Amino acid sequence: MSIMSQNKKAYYDYEVLEDFEAGIVLTGQEVKSIRNGRMSLKGSHIIIQEGEVFLIGSKIPPYQPKNTPKDYDPGRKRKLLLTKKEIRYLTGKSTEGGLTLIPLKVYTKNRLIKLKFGLCRGKKKYDKRKKIRDREIDKNLRRKIKNF
Repeated sequence: MSIMSQNKKAYYDYEVLEDFEAGIVLTGQEVKSIRNGRMSLKGSHIIIQEGEVFLIGSKIPPYQPKNTPKDYDPGRKRKLLLTKKEIRYLTGKSTEGGLTLIPLKVYTKNRLIKLKFGLCRGKKKYDKRKKIRDREIDKNLRRKIKNF
């Protein structure tokens, strides 16, 4: 399993309650571009419309810009492949207050490209500050132990 793209900011901004795995419907040139590591998940999210799940806001630049079809949109919405049971569960959970679906990473699994996304709750500002403070304290302790 090799990671093609990661949304590191998601772990900072959100508390991940559950995570799920889904397939993505892609075109051939998008697959090649993702395998080259040129996908961006920054600022993207997942929505559920009429019983289907879509990835919104992710950018996949064309594999070969000069050979790209004129109607290619790098930011188009892409369908995610989930079971009906998972879609019903996510529909119920996403309607709860304060919960959202955020993509975490894109990776390959047995030559297929998969998306790992999480059911997330937004962190408050004081939670983010506490995490930074704890990280700094831990770093200083490790530095002091290393100097002995």
